[in-house]
Amino acid sequence: MNPQLLTGVIAALGLLANLAGVGAARAQEGHAAHAEHGATPAGHGHHHAAFESDRLHVRVDGAEGGRDIILIPGLSSSPEVWQGTVDHLGAGWRVHRIHIQGFAGAPVEGNAEGPVAAPVAEEIARYIAENRLNKPVVVGHSMGGTIGMMLAARHPDAVGKLMVVDMVPFMGAMFGPPGTTAESVAPTADTVSASMANATPADYQQRAAAAVTGMIATEAKREGPLHDTATSDQQVAAHSMRELITTDLRPELPAITVPVEVLYVKFNDARMTPEITDAIYHGAFAGLPGVKLQRIDDSAHFIMLDQPEAFYAALDAFVSAD
Repeated sequence: MNPQLLTGVIAALGLLANLAGVGAARAQEGHAAHAEHGATPAGHGHHHAAFESDRLHVRVDGAEGGRDIILIPGLSSSPEVWQGTVDHLGAGWRVHRIHIQGFAGAPVEGNAEGPVAAPVAEEIARYIAENRLNKPVVVGHSMGGTIGMMLAARHPDAVGKLMVVDMVPFMGAMFGPPGTTAESVAPTADTVSASMANATPADYQQRAAAAVTGMIATEAKREGPLHDTATSDQQVAAHSMRELITTDLRPELPAITVPVEVLYVKFNDARMTPEITDAIYHGAFAGLPGVKLQRIDDSAHFIMLDQPEAFYAALDAFVSAD
């Protein structure tokens, strides 16, 4: 990828860093509201799984016996981003929505420092085993896509199918010249993480408005993700972003043996045409034989919010295919 193209990609993915670090000033309010994991918001039929972990907790919708699907939200997001998907799936499914500690009002607990995505992937594998889920479908958005790829590569017998929503296997490639490695991009990751960790609350709020505007095209759908971000822990978001930039899953892609589909959007930069975006995604996943890649047009990063009908159609086709 040449440097001019990289500039456009960085502009798009830089929004992830902005969104991640917003709102520490309101985080404690969200933590207090979510202190009781068993609390169920009015009008929602889910319950929380009896699964002890200091990395995540799990919302479950649907009765035992339904086909299992695990939905993993992205950085600083909550299970609420999947509510439309849960409603669409309806009867016949048992939906397991992951809520990562430190994001969207959940207490920080075990995610106070160090990597987050990799330990969460291990905990999801343990959740699948302990609850005897039978080859669940896994759907991950953004950072959730990274976690899904880790899970499918490192525990191939635990997963039935994997859908990755708008994420590449090595985000660090977008932050450096051709040939960038996890090691060479580490100083940049440190800078991004430190900027997020040390920004003032006022800076967080300013970044949030720009980030949500860039990542969700549908104005009416921004309120929930903005609140999620404002009630996420600043430090957890900061070191999660460092992990994402320095994690290169390309060497692990051949270990994924289940069907995989990747949904993605055109990068949010005028210089990044659909054709260039296609080439970047196809190149990024070249090491995964049989992967299906599908670009969803007229959408920003949160495809399930901006283009729900297109997202549901793709998901339905994916889960029903042999």
